Amino acid sequence: MGKGGASIPDEEWERFLREAEAGTQDAPEEPSARARMVARRLREEPAPPEGWRTHQPARRRRSKGWYVVGLLVAVGLLVVALAPGRVAGWFGGGDGESAPLAAESERPDKPPATEAAAQLPTVKQPFRGSPAARWGDGTAGIQLPAARATGWMSKEQVGQALDRTRDFLAASSLDSGVLRGERPTKAIALLNPHQRDVQDYLATSFRAPSRENDPLLLFSRFEKAKVRLVGDVVKTRGRITYREGERGAVEVTTDVTYVYPVVRAAAGSDEVARTIVRREVVMSWDDPAKVVIERGTFSLVSYKVNTTNGGCDTFTGYLTPEFNAERTATGSGDGPEVDPYDRSKSMDARLREAGEAGCGTATRS
Repeated sequence: MGKGGASIPDEEWERFLREAEAGTQDAPEEPSARARMVARRLREEPAPPEGWRTHQPARRRRSKGWYVVGLLVAVGLLVVALAPGRVAGWFGGGDGESAPLAAESERPDKPPATEAAAQLPTVKQPFRGSPAARWGDGTAGIQLPAARATGWMSKEQVGQALDRTRDFLAASSLDSGVLRGERPTKAIALLNPHQRDVQDYLATSFRAPSRENDPLLLFSRFEKAKVRLVGDVVKTRGRITYREGERGAVEVTTDVTYVYPVVRAAAGSDEVARTIVRREVVMSWDDPAKVVIERGTFSLVSYKVNTTNGGCDTFTGYLTPEFNAERTATGSGDGPEVDPYDRSKSMDARLREAGEAGCGTATRS
């Protein structure tokens, strides 16, 4: 797989247009996230697949919480609030001095341990009292598997695809400029420009964010006029896996939890709040001979998001963490309790538990 995003040769593109018009079976296809996910769901589930770009609105809630939304294909969004008075008391991890955890090579079988005594975060130790104190910094907390020849790719090409997958995670969820609200240009450059539904979503989400077109589904952004990150470290824990997908593509699944410590933007602010985002992004590194795609880019298959203390039923295009005063005013959510550090449950299981309930309550920060 070449670097620099070289385009499909003109003769290949012309062949595609001729064969597509003539109905040739082997003509390259424009990637459709809908078609790919529907086919996959038909193989794996006996029930009919959910509609593409369908939406089942949850009841509106005044407090921060979570909800489920369908966008593009099987997009899940789960947002959880922090309950007033519960920021302390349920934290795993220590004071930031504990030994770091080994990389997550497979899904854990239980949530991180809790402690009886709480330790509140500080500007100097923003992850204190949290399991994230022992997690990796930035991409160091994302387990990358060994490369092997898969589908249309050689071992070397798979390795390049995995590296670029991690580059996308860094550019979409760890880049300091993007976290300050800038447009995620580097991340967008890795998305297949010929995938029409995704390009439509991108064009709309930053201009007019809404439930259906929310940039937070793929990108982490804070409004710098309201909050700022504490330090330059984002804690992460997660892993990347892959398999052969449709038409010999290499289908890569990423499941990563990001922990962002923030304070109010006002000078001298020192109350630290944490926003926790877990994303599962499935991408397809397609064969350019079979799918219309720019080399070095991937087609988006699906994504699911679980956000704690980032906003509920608020569609500003930015994560909107609450601090003690706001949490006291809004109260706790009325949905089920959720542990944002529990990675023992899949995103699908988490979304099934959510159902159509209103704003849930996080058991720890």
